[in-house]
Amino acid sequence: MRVLRAGQVFDGERFVGAADIAIDGGTVVDVGPPREYASEVSVEDLVDVTVLPGLVDAHQHLTWDCSTDPLGWHQESDDEALLERGRANARQALAAGVTTVRELGGRGLVTVSLRDELARDPSSGPTLLVAGPALTTPGGHCWFLGGECPGESALRAAVERLAAAGVDVVKVMATGGTLTPGSLPHESQFGVAELRAVVEAAHAAGLPVAAHAHGTRGVADAATAGVDTIEHVSFMTADGVAQDPDLVGRLVETGIPLSITGGTVPGPVHPAIAARLPALQEHFRGLVASGANCFCSTDAGIGPAKPHDVMVHGVTQLVSLMGLPHDRAVAMSTSRPAAALGLSDQAGRLARGMPADLLVVSGRLDEDIEAILRPERVLHAGVVVRGPGQ
Repeated sequence: MRVLRAGQVFDGERFVGAADIAIDGGTVVDVGPPREYASEVSVEDLVDVTVLPGLVDAHQHLTWDCSTDPLGWHQESDDEALLERGRANARQALAAGVTTVRELGGRGLVTVSLRDELARDPSSGPTLLVAGPALTTPGGHCWFLGGECPGESALRAAVERLAAAGVDVVKVMATGGTLTPGSLPHESQFGVAELRAVVEAAHAAGLPVAAHAHGTRGVADAATAGVDTIEHVSFMTADGVAQDPDLVGRLVETGIPLSITGGTVPGPVHPAIAARLPALQEHFRGLVASGANCFCSTDAGIGPAKPHDVMVHGVTQLVSLMGLPHDRAVAMSTSRPAAALGLSDQAGRLARGMPADLLVVSGRLDEDIEAILRPERVLHAGVVVRGPGQ
């Protein structure tokens, strides 16, 4: 057994002050006040650090190249190139303290192979949940991933194929998006009947459904169909962002988990997003303040502003742009997404019996949210994948 002694600990929901984290192999066996141990126990005093659970990014695209032309990248790259890119991106995410990733859209079954490969070596990347190709209309948003489905019967058949291939979640494009020529984010691609067909088929196979939805109609239809998470929830219109308090109230009442895709680094942002940015920030502030079940994710991989280690910037921006207290911002990036993904007993919390997925940052995260940008150590399943000076 080894013990990490920290000046501050965040347990997934709150800051608990100075504490010892005892680790045996890949498991946390105790979290409690500093104390004396038997002489054979190794105690490492980390002093001015905060220890928190590894971050949970519930929306990445690990096999994408962060370029401004994802369609071109996929057309030019074979499966081995996508897999190699996924390996590199996984290492980048893990080094920043992202120990769990839900991969929501890769071509074919490349991400299934990537998930299985990473699972054999905790130092190679985060724990993955993967969707495979997102289900979309012919020529619809992200059609180039291979998930085109013309109607209910095709959607049901596609879900059955994905389930047989071993995916962890089904992704469906309820609306268009900003990255695919000819696709518009505010316009619906599937209606309630088609989305319900996906949900019924997926749930019959024991799989959850994540629905990409920007426009309010798409968000409302996804909620009616009974999806398990709604991605983006941006309320986009043709030229702005809608105000729809009735829909917000409905989302609050149902408690459906809402994946707010935030976090950017300096660099080009898609014009459709840039033009709406102030309105989007105000919309998300209101959505979180309403009591809706929101958590943070990033959409990493879709462009230069979204590298695969961008989750830490999502945490800081929840504070700087949305005015959230530090504990809530960190919870929305650890325990909240873990709960939304059904992983509360596997990720997002620092407690006895949990996997030893830890992020150690320099400084007091309760006082300085930008401490999250200063990782000193990352552990995944008890394996140190980033140490001092790395």
